[in-house]
Amino acid sequence: MLTRQQEALPLQPVVLTRDQHGISRRQISENALKVLYRLNKAGFEAYLVGGGVRDLLLGRQPKDFDVATNATPEQVKQLFSNCRLVGRRFRLAHVLFGRDVIEVATFRGHHHQVNTNKHISAQSSEGMLLRDNVYGTIEEDAERRDFSVNALYYNIADFSVLGFAGGLKDLEARRLELIGDPETRYREDPVRMLRAVRFSAKLGLSISPRTEAPIRELAPLLSDIPPARLFEETLKLFLAGQGLETYRQMQHYGLFAPLFPETAEVMGRGNNRYGRFIELALANTDERIAQDLRVTPAFLYAALLWGPVETRTQEFVNDGGLGYHDAFMLAADEVIGRQVKTVAVPRRFSTVVRDIWQLQDRLTKRAGKRPHRLLEHPKFRAGYDFLLLRAELDPRLKELAEWWTDFQAANPVDQKRLSQVATREQDEEQDEAAPRKSPRKRPRRRPRRRRET
Repeated sequence: MLTRQQEALPLQPVVLTRDQHGISRRQISENALKVLYRLNKAGFEAYLVGGGVRDLLLGRQPKDFDVATNATPEQVKQLFSNCRLVGRRFRLAHVLFGRDVIEVATFRGHHHQVNTNKHISAQSSEGMLLRDNVYGTIEEDAERRDFSVNALYYNIADFSVLGFAGGLKDLEARRLELIGDPETRYREDPVRMLRAVRFSAKLGLSISPRTEAPIRELAPLLSDIPPARLFEETLKLFLAGQGLETYRQMQHYGLFAPLFPETAEVMGRGNNRYGRFIELALANTDERIAQDLRVTPAFLYAALLWGPVETRTQEFVNDGGLGYHDAFMLAADEVIGRQVKTVAVPRRFSTVVRDIWQLQDRLTKRAGKRPHRLLEHPKFRAGYDFLLLRAELDPRLKELAEWWTDFQAANPVDQKRLSQVATREQDEEQDEAAPRKSPRKRPRRRPRRRRET
């Protein structure tokens, strides 16, 4: 982190005039422009900031447009009737246009500053910021941003781009550079380590040596982050279209285990099958996102936690003497119960995770009318897709997966035939598995004794 003497010095930006960059107002959302123009008209500084500017300079279309200003949240709220103030750690103004939300943040100052008419920041004993509502100038705001490629500002007043901390140069070099001392910045907010790998995977940027150096050592600090916040972060990590590359980088830097300790433990026993299964699931998710198909966190979490639940089920069967169903239910409760203490998976998703897991056993039962009933299960498709992924790594499941593929596409007559064949095969398997009874021996007859005459 910069010293107080350095913080006192003005951070001079590199300025690109309107004709020196390729950003056009046509690329910026209409609602973001409304916010920028109204702030500017009211006499405040107004900038499009961070990822939106970064992505536009990279030729990408941003998903979100964030605004930075010298107006306080309360002043923003006075300008916009469709505004609400949110956040305690970071006080923000959300300007609502239906489902579109434009986030407006006041320029942030340095943590040590105390201002009698502004909130004061607070830090934990580990250096993590607990409250951070100290306001400052655009130069101070730029120093407070995490990565140099995010310290970019598009000025609505003259349509120029301001790049602080070498951000424009780093963007051109495709390099991810943390602003300030990396260890201090990671301790302030350990989630920055996750953001580093996410931006690297998403934008194809290489993490600089000084930025990556402390990550492995500080990765355990993620356990101090509230589980609810980590759930939101996992969605950004794995459901943005670069989930597989993000996962590999998380494993490389030791960031996966703090978020998914039981999964990491199972894979650490030398069973790499579950690691390959997670990679397969993430590759499938990335492909669906690229095709603009629907994805759900439930399917992702079912894959991420399948290793622990399958392992624990087998342990309960072998050591506890439980039947498979009881062992599975106990294992599912235990694995999900432990996981939510690290990453708070909402019940609406954990319930679907259980459905997907339970369907794996039910899909093996194809006799009689069961297949038709399973087709009507609301989560059948997710369970079937999960089975297809498992079959790619387990040849024993290939026939089962192909049977369900054929059954769904078949007409009623062929469905009946497939079900009859499956019933016969299942009966034969049960007969083979049943212990053979030895033939019953008839009791030997005693010879009749002759009557003596």
